Amino acid sequence: MIKQDFYKVASQRHFFDKHDKVLIAVSGGLDSMTLLTLMLEYQAAFKIELGIAHVHHGQRLASDAEAAYLEEYAKKYGIAYHFSRFTGDFSEERARDFRYQFFKDCMAEKGYSAVVTAHHADDQAETVLMRLIRGSRLRHLSGIKERQAFGPGELIRPLLSFSKSEFESIFHFEDESNLSKDYFRNRVRHDYLPLLATENPNLNQHLYHLAQEVDDLTTAITHFIKEIDYTCLEVFNAYPDSIQSYFLQDYLDQIPDLKTLHKAQFEDLLHILRTQKNKIIPLKADYQLIVTYEGFKIEKINPKTDETTPIIMVESGNHVFHGSFQFGFNQKIDHADQEVVLLSESPVYLRSRQAGDQMIINGQTRKVRRLFIDQKVPLSERNEAIMIEQDQKILGIVGIAVSDLSKYPKSDTINNRLYIKKIK
Repeated sequence: MIKQDFYKVASQRHFFDKHDKVLIAVSGGLDSMTLLTLMLEYQAAFKIELGIAHVHHGQRLASDAEAAYLEEYAKKYGIAYHFSRFTGDFSEERARDFRYQFFKDCMAEKGYSAVVTAHHADDQAETVLMRLIRGSRLRHLSGIKERQAFGPGELIRPLLSFSKSEFESIFHFEDESNLSKDYFRNRVRHDYLPLLATENPNLNQHLYHLAQEVDDLTTAITHFIKEIDYTCLEVFNAYPDSIQSYFLQDYLDQIPDLKTLHKAQFEDLLHILRTQKNKIIPLKADYQLIVTYEGFKIEKINPKTDETTPIIMVESGNHVFHGSFQFGFNQKIDHADQEVVLLSESPVYLRSRQAGDQMIINGQTRKVRRLFIDQKVPLSERNEAIMIEQDQKILGIVGIAVSDLSKYPKSDTINNRLYIKKIK
């Protein structure tokens, strides 16, 4: 029965319409062997070329036998077999990451545009209940997605609407670790769900449909907010708290490493966006939240090096490139963005800011740090600011400020200038 239903679901949902080569993730257990059998059954109908991807985790005595069996199976049916052996300290998370990276590599190297896995409706119910127990946010109760972008193509789970009870009895390998209560998923599978099912025998089906409804709701809301530039704080703060929360969730979901940000930290980030400006907040996985006066963004923290920013010397008659700017000392630059009048023909030094830097602005000596604060210069720009120094005096900050000392020539005969142009 599952054969006809599988073909019907795969055809109606157009799983393989845009794919010519499909990689099947096969462990050797009942789920993946069922998927492999069904994919072979309808390979011609789907007009696809198949391949098997198998990872040897080295955790069970049967691992060698599984790998050998699948290799012979592939030869028997004339399909490609791709094998990898897990390396490093074993954990469920590391093993999963290793498998999925192996699938991506196979896709990229061998030209597969899709990989299929054998997740089914029971897996979906387990995942939703696990996330409920762990306190996941609503949008993450959508559980396992039926299809999603993956590597150079797509990840498809064509069995997700089928219960494991519908699978036929075929040859497969048993994984004794599936019975171990050391794993949270196994406790959910063997203890929690059966106990809850005594109250409602259709619990698995209800959890599956709950995941579908949450996914539909999330998709609908995402569609309606896609034209809203909510990273602009003026826009962000114009909406009620509940919508602001959704904006932040939507933004975080675009960063895979931060999808499961702890709820307390999520609330902290919301509070910062609502109440603070010009902050850099470290997050997990080497990310940071940057809040300026105008908006916010999250980006990966660049690894720090021991190298210091070089001090660039510019002499009269020369021009140099530094950062994203071109500088000319008494050398005119067409369409210059800024001109700084210099004190003399002494060399000009271009450097990063230092503690205690001061310059004269509107007749007053002001600390550069205070100037940045008053002009609301974002922290990221402060760290990249280029100071213009001559004769041990700061004459300006590129693109930000000019000292009183450099606004007017001291005489009609001495009129040295530094021309500055931003490189597009």
